[in-house]
Order: sequence, then structure tokens, then C-alpha cells
Amino acid sequence: MTDPIADLLTRIRNAIMAGHKVVEAPSSNLKKEIARILFEKGYILSYKVLEGETPQSVLKIALKYNPRSKTPAIKSIQRASRPGLRKYTGVEDLPRVLNGLGIAIISTSKGLMTDKEAKKENIGGEVLCYVY
Repeated sequence: MTDPIADLLTRIRNAIMAGHKVVEAPSSNLKKEIARILFEKGYILSYKVLEGETPQSVLKIALKYNPRSKTPAIKSIQRASRPGLRKYTGVEDLPRVLNGLGIAIISTSKGLMTDKEAKKENIGGEVLCYVY
């Protein structure tokens, strides 16, 4: 697999379209940080890392839906930077997703953070994905 982040985002997108409650993906530190940000911003219910019989641990993500209308909390999740075309941005050019209603996950020298946190820290980096 050449792009594990795109694989995680595609698994989440496919699970939402199918109406699944839980999605599983191979775990890594970067994927755990993406799941942490999605949890802190209220896009998913919870996440946990399962150490099992397999050599690689599994990241289990519980997706969030509206209890009445059954609409998902994540309307769109898109990969911005990819292995063939990396997208780096400075602090002055940080993207605004859905006019500030969504988030962009940025990989900075101080770790993964949202676009708003990166602006507060006055730091730029690689734009990994957009979520709204």
C-alpha cells in the first residue's frame, strides 16, 4: 500500500456510506493521531487500538450518527496531500474548510493539529485532509 492515510479515509468514507457503526483499519501512530483529532472535534464517537494475534495492531473507530435523522457527523472527508503531490502551506495560507465550519488536519513539526490550532501556534505544515 502506497498511501495508508488515504486508505484510512476511504475506509471511513465507505463505512459511512454503508451505514456501519464501526470501522477497523491497520494502526499506526499517524492514524491514531488522526482518530484523536476526529474524536476531539466530535466527528467520531470513540476509537481504540486493539493489540491482537496479528503482528500489527488494529485501530477501531466508532462512527457518529444523529440519533433522530441517522445522518453521519462526517459529511465529507477528503485527502488533500498525497504521495505524488504533497501540499505544504505556511501559516498565512492555511486553508479554511467550509468557511471555518470544517477542519483541515495539518502535519506540523509539533505534531498533528487542526488548521485553527496551527494558526494559533503560528506554524505551517503539510495539509493531510479536509473534514466537514
